[in-house]
Amino acid sequence: MNNLLFIDPHAHMTSRTTDDYEAMRNAGVVALIEPAFWLGQPRTEPGTFKDYYSSLVGWERFRAGQFGIRHYCTIGLNSRESNNEPLAEQVMELLPLFAAKEGVVGIGEIGYDDQTAAEDKYFRLQLELARELELPVQIHTPHRDKKRGTSRSMDVCVEHGIDPGMVIIDHNNEETVKEVLERGFWAAFSIYPKTKMGNERMAQIVRQYGPDRIMVNSACDWGISQPLAVPMTAALMLERGIPVEHIRAVTYSNALAAFGQSGQIREEDWMNAMDVDQREKFNGNSILRGGQEPKVEKRNPNVIE
Repeated sequence: MNNLLFIDPHAHMTSRTTDDYEAMRNAGVVALIEPAFWLGQPRTEPGTFKDYYSSLVGWERFRAGQFGIRHYCTIGLNSRESNNEPLAEQVMELLPLFAAKEGVVGIGEIGYDDQTAAEDKYFRLQLELARELELPVQIHTPHRDKKRGTSRSMDVCVEHGIDPGMVIIDHNNEETVKEVLERGFWAAFSIYPKTKMGNERMAQIVRQYGPDRIMVNSACDWGISQPLAVPMTAALMLERGIPVEHIRAVTYSNALAAFGQSGQIREEDWMNAMDVDQREKFNGNSILRGGQEPKVEKRNPNVIE
């Protein structure tokens, strides 16, 4: 596909299988960003957050590398779990310990769910942490009352003196994109099979607004979602006559520019040949199971097989 490479700037790979990593790499995904998020049911102890954050900066980073993909993450307390205030207070103490670790490219995904007072409180506290650490912010916009929640999210960022150019507003749609772009924020779009944003609609948005400060992601998680959404959307946009340079911007270079402000993600991380050696282990653990042959190869990510 014109030798396009892809970054998926929002992929919950903790929920996915090794087959997904392999398919993504074969489709041209060279890097991805995994935001901390809600796991499907509430966590009830601070230790569960500590172990989860540890997996994002440890095991998951290793697992992606076993398939030739660079893994980065954002660290945050999600909006839904902010409503358990006694727990949220303890999680806030953990965040600075992980936000400064290697491979962490921002604070996220944070923001609003039901737009409660507790959500607002911990959203603001995490914005202050991002400002202190000079990290980008990845914002989850609410599924309900999205337009008001999106506007409110941006208002709060401005109130806290956060540069809009350091903020990625995610889960946009046709109702929110104009305001997000006009106010100078990054506009990210999650491509889902049935909800949020479809790839046909995404092509129309790029055609209408151009590629500046727009990025495409899969937001693949434990639900019905598509980890190949970024390359699939790129292929559709190519069919629809979107210029290749616009496609490259929204599926690769804009994500690199936005999250690159963290100083933790650089193109040379994957532009140099990245070896894959599945004989390696992480804390004694391997991605392989009994009888499987490890893949050992030197591969050049600039060449898509």
